[in-house]
Amino acid sequence: MIKQVHEDNYSVYGAVKLTQALRREGWHLGSDQVARLMKIAGIRGVIRGRGVKTTLSRGGKDDRPDLVKRQLRADGPNQLWVADITYVRVRTGFVYTAFVTDVFSRRIMGWAVAVRTSMKTEALPLEALNHALACATGDMSQLVHHSDRGSQYVSHLYTERLRQQGIKLSVGTTGDSYDNAMAESVNGLYKTELIYSR
Repeated sequence: MIKQVHEDNYSVYGAVKLTQALRREGWHLGSDQVARLMKIAGIRGVIRGRGVKTTLSRGGKDDRPDLVKRQLRADGPNQLWVADITYVRVRTGFVYTAFVTDVFSRRIMGWAVAVRTSMKTEALPLEALNHALACATGDMSQLVHHSDRGSQYVSHLYTERLRQQGIKLSVGTTGDSYDNAMAESVNGLYKTELIYSR
């Protein structure tokens, strides 16, 4: 059963995620027991590696505040969304993916994928934001949108869309992935579990 559930999840899950998947299937095992059985079965989860910097600073003074200050927590949905862009190298260049994730539910609210010759356009993250807004339900009056200071997220078009929706803007410090750690984690899991393993 462990081998089957592992294969059903692209053969990428480690002991913790595999334990959760098994519990959803009705098997009540501890993660230590699953880890031991995985070793016996000769299966293991994928391991993430380091990536390339994708934040392109627009330069100049930016007075947008950091409302999150690395406190990536929320008491309910639609209180804090984090956003980021990542890329996948393909034969013809790069494919870029933008995600908007709800911190409370850890649900990817919106996403967009596009082949780009440059990351300087705000169209890709704006498409992901519009997707998130279309999928969101419930009260969004206290929503904070947090991203890095990349040119895509501090562009006039993107910030104006947030303001139109009454969403508070928040950006981390330049060049510090810990300020947007959850979004970086989503990027890493996406590439590790769905791209590199396939």
